Amino acid sequence: MSARAFHDLHAAAQPLVLPNAWDYVSAALLVDAGFAAIGTTSLGVAAARGLPDGHGITRQATLELGHLLASLPCLVSVDIEGGFSDDPGQVADLVEELASSGVVGVNIEDGRADGTLADPTRQSGLIAAVKTRVPDLFVNARVDNYWLSVEADVGATLARARRYVDAGADGVFVPGRLDAATVEALVAGTAVPLNVLYLPDGLGTGELAGLGVRRISTGSLLFRTAVAAAVRAARTVRDGGTPSERAPGYADIQRLCDRKVC
Repeated sequence: MSARAFHDLHAAAQPLVLPNAWDYVSAALLVDAGFAAIGTTSLGVAAARGLPDGHGITRQATLELGHLLASLPCLVSVDIEGGFSDDPGQVADLVEELASSGVVGVNIEDGRADGTLADPTRQSGLIAAVKTRVPDLFVNARVDNYWLSVEADVGATLARARRYVDAGADGVFVPGRLDAATVEALVAGTAVPLNVLYLPDGLGTGELAGLGVRRISTGSLLFRTAVAAAVRAARTVRDGGTPSERAPGYADIQRLCDRKVC
């Protein structure tokens, strides 16, 4: 599936709601549910392996998942944390390999594990290297001012966003708790599609659409919800009850995975 089609989803009548998967089956079930595009969640990828998110230590796992998901009949964008390297060439190598398997987008963040923000000049260099190597790929530049509560104001956030756009970013992702006035100002001040994170107690998808947001990501929400549901089901069985949530059957999961060997 083409990168152009993924770009086009950011200009559709309604915002792109991008669910974030953490393994093959979670992505395949989302495709079955009708989602045309799937992202990945770096927390889910890391936590499933007993590793912390954001420390740049899941490069191989991220690459392997990208290759797996690219075999699905959907558009795939991969969260590559901060790029897994400060070397622009190595980041471009990673993205080129993902693109060669069929991945159409990446998300690259400027937040760092120690709670600081990357130097914007260096981050712009990573983005520019990726766009030079794979120009058609959709690069979503994540700006973590609000997420990390560092210089969490519109002016500082937009200053970073504009530098990343100048370096070639196709979209800007500002996660965190944002009120309507902040979202409106970010939309107005950004020349590319704005992506925000869906929060259950935050602005709804309809409100975000009305403010001009073009992409809404679920982040790690689906992974955390799935884990919570698994624990809840286990407790219910232990306590003599019957889980109320309907789960996919054994044959349903087998059918999804059989596609890879047919």
